[in-house]
Amino acid sequence: MKQVYLDNAATTPMSPTVIDVITDEMANDFGNASSTHTLGRKARNSVETARHTIAQAINAKDQEIIFTSGGSESNNTVIFGVAEMQKAVGRHLITTKIEHESVLKSMQHLEELGYEVTYLDVDRDGHISLDQLREAIRPDTILVSVMAVNNEVGSINPLKDIGQIVKDSQAFFHVDAVQGLGNIDLDVEEMGIDFMSTSAHKINGPKFLGFLYERDGIRLPNRIYGGDQELKRRAGTENVPGIAGFGQAVAEVQAESKADLQAKYTDFQKIILSRLDESGVAYEVNSPLTGLVSHHVLNLRLNGLSTYVLLANLDLAGFAVSGGSACTAGSLTPSHVLTAMFGQDSPKVSESIRISFGRYNTVEEVEAFAAALVKVARKLQDRKRED
Repeated sequence: MKQVYLDNAATTPMSPTVIDVITDEMANDFGNASSTHTLGRKARNSVETARHTIAQAINAKDQEIIFTSGGSESNNTVIFGVAEMQKAVGRHLITTKIEHESVLKSMQHLEELGYEVTYLDVDRDGHISLDQLREAIRPDTILVSVMAVNNEVGSINPLKDIGQIVKDSQAFFHVDAVQGLGNIDLDVEEMGIDFMSTSAHKINGPKFLGFLYERDGIRLPNRIYGGDQELKRRAGTENVPGIAGFGQAVAEVQAESKADLQAKYTDFQKIILSRLDESGVAYEVNSPLTGLVSHHVLNLRLNGLSTYVLLANLDLAGFAVSGGSACTAGSLTPSHVLTAMFGQDSPKVSESIRISFGRYNTVEEVEAFAAALVKVARKLQDRKRED
């Protein structure tokens, strides 16, 4: 039985071209990028070519891109780095209640160290209030960390507006763009972003690789000490094949129209919702369908049905979706995103699934999934009514 993969917000299948680039680098370009001989220079060229491609994609300078192990490392580097660097200026940070765990847990640890964190509320569409942000910024605020696109409901934050607000303060502006890169246009200059975090595996690239954008003129304290790699900002021998593959992945997603991708994902959403409407299945849509939203994520409540029962039945039917963030999906902890949006007593917190599309999904796959979802939901809801 072929497994249909609709969990692209968790990770994405690697692009065949990216695999080719990585394979070629592994076979033919094994030099250390810090070595001065021919093989080392060849490896260095691969790294710098990828760095340039990535910098161009977000309107940054090459020297502002630092390769890391992924979004979690990049987020930690910024949050703890700013806290250390700016502790004489202030000890107040601002984030939102629906950030990724790598942001939230970093902030919670800073609170244990005596820092103060304001967690902004979100509305029922997963958006913050700009007025609340303005009111939250204080003279001792040193960092505002807001994600570009939420990984559970797809809500997009108005980054340009947030950047303008933060610009009028002494704080730095950090964006977790792990779900944004490849799905929306990102411009660090236009949006006034000081730091940006990403992960390669969210855009059909390799796992355990990402980049941190650090605005020129800012120098965070190093978190990893050793050699002088990554412009002396992140020690450790560069993963040349992975970096080359990351550059290829970025080049591929940049070549695609974001508007066309969003239109494709919107059509996928319509197929699923139409089939549910036609079937009489009781459901609710948790993610926004219009406005500031990336349509690669569709979050649904199937009324009365446990998330875990739904996931198990869909998995047995050959369809991979999730109950929310892959970082917490293995636990029984309710979604902190849906809790922030709808309240901890809402049944949506424990009766919802996340369907997330990618560049390689097809209409046929989505049609098949919609039929399976209807079949599973009707069977389980009918059984529940009988009980």
